Amino acid sequence: MRVVILNNDFRVYWKGRLVYLRGYLATQGIELNALELFGKGSPYAFDTVNSAHNWWGCLYPDKSAVDIQKQELKKDLFAQLDKLVPDVIIGPSIVFFAGALGIAWAKKNKKKFIMFDDARPAQVKRNAVVQWVKNLITISADALWLPTKSYDTDYAMFRAQGVHFFYGFACIDNDLFKTDREAHIVDKIIVCVARLVPIKNLHGLLQAWYDIEQQDTGYRLMIIGNGPEEELLKDDVQRMGLTSVLFIDAVSNDELPAYFGGAEAFILPSFSETWGLVVNEAMASGLPVLLSRTVNAANDLLVEGVNGFGFDAFNTQDIAKAILRYTELPGEEKRLMSEKSLEMIDNMSYQKMGFQLKDALQHVAVKPYRKPDLVAAVIIGRWHGRYNTAGWDKL
Repeated sequence: MRVVILNNDFRVYWKGRLVYLRGYLATQGIELNALELFGKGSPYAFDTVNSAHNWWGCLYPDKSAVDIQKQELKKDLFAQLDKLVPDVIIGPSIVFFAGALGIAWAKKNKKKFIMFDDARPAQVKRNAVVQWVKNLITISADALWLPTKSYDTDYAMFRAQGVHFFYGFACIDNDLFKTDREAHIVDKIIVCVARLVPIKNLHGLLQAWYDIEQQDTGYRLMIIGNGPEEELLKDDVQRMGLTSVLFIDAVSNDELPAYFGGAEAFILPSFSETWGLVVNEAMASGLPVLLSRTVNAANDLLVEGVNGFGFDAFNTQDIAKAILRYTELPGEEKRLMSEKSLEMIDNMSYQKMGFQLKDALQHVAVKPYRKPDLVAAVIIGRWHGRYNTAGWDKL
């Protein structure tokens, strides 16, 4: 079986997943190829396009989505897929170019299509017509690859139409982040790793931290990342007279474990996160987690009082309360929280991702071709997707 996985770009977290899946699926008689559309324009601009593997290509390594006409993109992508002739295409939500054109090629050639998505529909602002179009096309997919079973209720209408569900792609290389915490000098640091953009709610975090400093806890707040709000956030620190806040520029995944290893806990105060893979990284490092309840990962990876605490991102007093609940714990309870984070994140690993994808591919391979109805077929043929990331930075 030959499989092609498409995305507008494969940066940061996808890189390790793809390398693992390529090797694992090969042992199961499945050939995986990866194709990303654009080398420029990623929200993760600090990361570079892959060039190390001959099974992993980029259609336009020196261009972004705004540089390419949609018809040209469709022609070039279809030509590349015609050469690869996959049995199954895996792609993102059909609102994006890679998903829309991936399912269009699959339906044209009577092949199978699997869609991965980590956004809950209620989190995404769409008008009724756009949502109707997305639903109509998605029903024609053979399978949905979701982060966890907690997403089932959000996508129930597709299961009712016979779309197969499986899980597990919201994972990271846990082994990369695991450290011997007893061998490290752990400071009284609560670390936050995030892009410095409005949706991450770092202004709210700093307001909450003002209350923490009034309690003289001895803890410091370390914020790792960069972005357009950097100067505004530093102005907040000066205006409030905060003395225990440290900013660190964005670091690579290879460097991040050292920062986690020296911290005591992790906090993510975002107003919204489709998942929040940095939570996986923190837990794989053995950190208790303090999470906004609007971070989707919190639904599956946070057990209140067991491996951390949740809070209302829109209430700075609630953020401060969660931080203080953690800082006031006895040392033994903090250690137990650390152990629970490690234990829980083992349920979301590359290995489990590979098993579930292999089973899903074998499942859809023997199922009959899902022919879209007439209206869906017309829309699939004409819809090219888009690449609008404006909503990624603001609520």
